Amino acid sequence: MIELKHLYKSFEDKEVLHDINAVFEEGKTNLIIGQSGSGKTVLMKNIVGLLTPTSGQVLYDGRDFVQMNKREQVLIRREMGMIFQSAALFDSMSVLENVMFPLDMFSDKNQADRERRARFCLERVNLKGAENKLPGEISGGMQKRVAIARAIALNPKYLFCDEPNSGLDPKTSLVIDDLIHDITTEYSMTTIINTHDMNSVMGIGENIIYIYQGQKEWQGSKDQIMGSTNERLNSFIFASDLFRKVKEANENA
Repeated sequence: MIELKHLYKSFEDKEVLHDINAVFEEGKTNLIIGQSGSGKTVLMKNIVGLLTPTSGQVLYDGRDFVQMNKREQVLIRREMGMIFQSAALFDSMSVLENVMFPLDMFSDKNQADRERRARFCLERVNLKGAENKLPGEISGGMQKRVAIARAIALNPKYLFCDEPNSGLDPKTSLVIDDLIHDITTEYSMTTIINTHDMNSVMGIGENIIYIYQGQKEWQGSKDQIMGSTNERLNSFIFASDLFRKVKEANENA
């Protein structure tokens, strides 16, 4: 579980995050949503330690990341898996070598065990047989699955996904969503996803936090979001005709 308490972040005299209090639950897909410029990217960067909050707490299972020394923070980072918007694979490395990279960096296992773990992770994301291909030889959806395999190679407690469906077609996006959700449940990870994709919200949004102008405006599940009376949230979620029709259908049922 990750908990934020009274989190503030300012850049010089501009306050970007204001008194954020939130709980990201273990074993669930926790989504951060909001308009561009709302502060959600800054929020995730504060959670993973790429930025330091102006004040407040970021608690990893009760441990305050903000107050830790460098050595303690490194140990927490070893418990994190990251999936970046662009997949961020090494072009000159094979698929297998990409997945093995964090194992080579941080694992004390021998070469055979590291390779065995990497192959297991690739099988888990249905990429058996792609081990020797280069990233440029596989599709964008397959690259994202390689990124997921790499992110879980060290068996992390916490998984962070920054726009994991960016640049993917709707069908492939659903595959990635389902894979992230299944892995989260299977390994009881605390997964946080930063997304604009409303299909992801309605598909795997077990715990959703809506950020508006740097403040937490709403929190709830995908089921609760359909009945929300929060005008700002509704304006954001039901901006498309599809979701507006879904809401109207539910109200008239």
